[in-house]
Amino acid sequence: MGTAPGPEGSMSTTFDDADFPAYTMGRAADMIGVTPAFLRSLGTAGLIEPERSLGGHRRYSRHQLRLAARVRQLLDEGMPLTAACRLVTLEDRLSVAHRRIVELGGTLTADDDADLPTATHPDIATPSYYPSPRGDRSASAP
Repeated sequence: MGTAPGPEGSMSTTFDDADFPAYTMGRAADMIGVTPAFLRSLGTAGLIEPERSLGGHRRYSRHQLRLAARVRQLLDEGMPLTAACRLVTLEDRLSVAHRRIVELGGTLTADDDADLPTATHPDIATPSYYPSPRGDRSASAP
C-alpha cells in the first residue's frame, strides 16, 4: 500500500505524486502561510476542489497548494480574487500544455516561456501612433 509502479519499473510512493491529497487543511494552510478560511474560499471560487478523507476532512495536494500560493501572491499585489483565480487557472493550463508538447517530442523556445512577459508593440505607447482627433493639433501636443 502507498506505492505504485513508476516509470521503467521503479517504485514510487504516492507522496511523490504532486496530485496526491496528502495534507490536511491546517497543515496545508501553515505550509503556504494562509488561513484555512482562505483555502475554503478558493474552493468556493472554483479554483481548487480538495479531496475528502473518509471522515470528511479536506485534503490538499502539493499541486493545489502551489495554485493557492500563487493566488495569495496575486492578491497581495492587489488583484481581485476572481481575476487571480482566473489567471492562475490559465497559467496552470498553459503549463500543462507545455508539458504535453514536450512529452509528444516538441520543443519550446524562449518565446514560449510563460514566466516571461510578452513584449507589446513599441509604438503603442507613443502619442503619434494614434492620429489626433483635431486636424489643427499635432499628435504630440497636449
